[in-house]
Amino acid sequence: MREFIVEADGGSRGNPGPAGYGSVVIDAATGETLAERAEYIGVATNNVAEYRGLVAGLRAAHELDPTASIHVRMDSKLVVEQMSGRWKIKHPDMKPLAMEAGRVFPADRVTYEWIPRERNKHADRLANEAMDAGKRGEQWSASASTAELDVKAATPEPSGPPGDAVAGVARARAALASASVASAAGSSAGAVASTSAASTSTSASSASFSPGSGGGAAKAEADVRAAKAVATPGWAPADMGAPATFVLLRHGETPLTPQKRFSGSGGTDPSLSDVGREQAERVAAALARRGTIQEILASPLARTRETAGAVAERLGLEVTVEDGLRETDFGAWEGLTFAEVRERYPQDLNRWLSDPDAEPTGGGESFTATATRIAATRDKLIAAYAGRTVLLVTHVTPIKTFVRLALGAPPESLFKMELSAASLSAVAYYADGNASVRLFNDTSHLRA
Repeated sequence: MREFIVEADGGSRGNPGPAGYGSVVIDAATGETLAERAEYIGVATNNVAEYRGLVAGLRAAHELDPTASIHVRMDSKLVVEQMSGRWKIKHPDMKPLAMEAGRVFPADRVTYEWIPRERNKHADRLANEAMDAGKRGEQWSASASTAELDVKAATPEPSGPPGDAVAGVARARAALASASVASAAGSSAGAVASTSAASTSTSASSASFSPGSGGGAAKAEADVRAAKAVATPGWAPADMGAPATFVLLRHGETPLTPQKRFSGSGGTDPSLSDVGREQAERVAAALARRGTIQEILASPLARTRETAGAVAERLGLEVTVEDGLRETDFGAWEGLTFAEVRERYPQDLNRWLSDPDAEPTGGGESFTATATRIAATRDKLIAAYAGRTVLLVTHVTPIKTFVRLALGAPPESLFKMELSAASLSAVAYYADGNASVRLFNDTSHLRA
């Protein structure tokens, strides 16, 4: 029985917006590309486009050999988990597409695997070519495809023995691709998307990066810039592998936020205000346009779960509650302004500002205790999500603590950072224990 690998992807510039898909069928034994499919499908969501790409890839494989076994590889966690039967299919637009995909081959002959985005470049490039063609009022043509060459140019030379025919063919194809597209640039592992037009960072290597429209040369250049800033800092060797990247999102505003009142895990647990809900929707749309988030975790508090829910609904993902991401407990200071605390508890406040071991009045949580909790949570999540990009929806103190620990900064640095509501930051963690930090605090784009 022949075995085919089907790689598929889809994208939407607006989610929903102008959308397209790409898919490729590969001979599992030789690595040869057997078929390419791509199509501009009009206005649709990312997830619909991804499913359409899957269906097209399976159909192309069926045309080649209806008796083959199929191994599907996609960077869409949603599609892989749903088609594998581990996640329920809730969205009405997805159900018929999933059923259509399931009918192409018997279920026992199809397996699914999630792969990082950087390993799905061939299908990704096809999808972007289809969307570019649609923008010109055309349909994609196989004769115009550069996807296979683009991928092979970035593929290391096979190292099989000299007499290995498969490796020899692969070396020849890779050499041809390198000669043809020596100047091609592609996205790199661990690239982190900022939804900010202006960035402020405590890392010397940070650079501003705004989300692109989703394709073409501008997107490739933006991905390269982001990769240089985040994924491969100067001291990180190229073979370190894709980092575990945590995109840190502070929740949207609550009624207490504009008043700058202490609002921790020991207070009234406020929900988002109308402004906060709008912020959550806007950051959700921005993250959906970028399409890099693979998992969503949130603090157990209402404001973070509500913010995470807005993003999850837009991205078609589930939210996992992580208790370690909760805000510091500010004890008797909960609900008070800084001036009110200074008036009522001046000595306690002065100790708290000068000693990380000092607790807020009434048995709150010290910065040292918070840091211990965040460090343990960080280590657990790095192990669980190695090589993946995860959105952590949390609070001011946890985000500042993630950043402080990554930079090796002293505890007093917490007082020198400011995070706006619904702002994004990112920390990429590498296999050697090093980390790279980016902060995006200007949320004016979320209100535009």
